[in-house]
Amino acid sequence: MKILAGNSNRPLSEAIAAYLGVPLTKCQVRRFADMEVFVEILENVRGQDTFVIQSTSFPTNDHLMEALIMIDALRRASARRITAVMPYFGYARQDRKPGPRTPISAKLVANLITRAGADRVLTVDLHAGQIQGFFDIPTDNLFAAPVLVRDIQDKLDLSNVMVVSPDVGGVVRARALAKRINAPLAIVDKRRERAGESEVMNIIGEVKGKNCILVDDIVDSGGTLCNAAEALLKKGATDVRAYITHGVLSGGAVARISASMLKELVITDSIASTEAVRVARNIRVVSIAPLIGEAIDRTAKEESVSSLFN
Repeated sequence: MKILAGNSNRPLSEAIAAYLGVPLTKCQVRRFADMEVFVEILENVRGQDTFVIQSTSFPTNDHLMEALIMIDALRRASARRITAVMPYFGYARQDRKPGPRTPISAKLVANLITRAGADRVLTVDLHAGQIQGFFDIPTDNLFAAPVLVRDIQDKLDLSNVMVVSPDVGGVVRARALAKRINAPLAIVDKRRERAGESEVMNIIGEVKGKNCILVDDIVDSGGTLCNAAEALLKKGATDVRAYITHGVLSGGAVARISASMLKELVITDSIASTEAVRVARNIRVVSIAPLIGEAIDRTAKEESVSSLFN
């Protein structure tokens, strides 16, 4: 087994390698003066089962090109099998045509990864499950739920917890987590009655006196989470936490969350934490390195990955 790390999230790659007891394969991923990506693999990989770990987080296009070029380098070096391990798949929100003359970029990126030479893909909490069908190669979509559930069980009294979906589209994900901890489910229904008017948030479910947990796959600007937390507290919730897999946290999201009524935002390390995230008063990071490491180990041994979530 050979594990290669791109530049997007070196700490996660090192943690995965440590879990597996396998050193990271020596390779150079650097830039020419005009920022063109250059990759050189410094170890023999002929006939090896290889895993390229790279999230397509900010800067998304740079990290995507790094991954594609690393995959191409491995293919030309005669690696036996190449698995693209993408803890965060960046273009997943563009999974359909929202209007005329718009792209389906998730499918384009899937094509690029396949054509570059990947034999399979391993990712975590895809924004839309059907993206697995965009790939013409085997794709494993891992779920961060076991890691988040373990943290919830360690930190909270489950007798008074209510799981909340921040929008109608995330109900399936929230329901799955609620089932794991045997908690009731509520839904935030947000709507804008007229153009130019602020959103009205209605809460479906009785949250009064409950410790609410907002569950979602991605937090980007943080606006929806902050507004949902405010709406829940107005309806009598005792406190509100959020458990989110991918902490994109672009722009002023960290400042927005730090100033919000959220008691705590828990994210995974699928995306490397910025300094602002590390010092934020109410943001905490839990690691999915053991989860991905175990999935890599099972893939290499041709064992079941789905049984991780039974």
